[in-house]
Amino acid sequence: MKNLIIKIFSFLLLIFTFTGCTLIGDIFEAGIWVGIIVVVLVIALIFWIVKKML
Repeated sequence: MKNLIIKIFSFLLLIFTFTGCTLIGDIFEAGIWVGIIVVVLVIALIFWIVKKML
């Protein structure tokens, strides 16, 4: 009986751990894309300002 409880607990822990890793991975992936878009927009803004000055 004790062995069964340990197996069930280990299985549940494994499921929750992998779900958490997937969630964190998705958050970081979204963060990377947002960062890339912000950098491109800032560079475009700088070029636009420089072009207006000339």
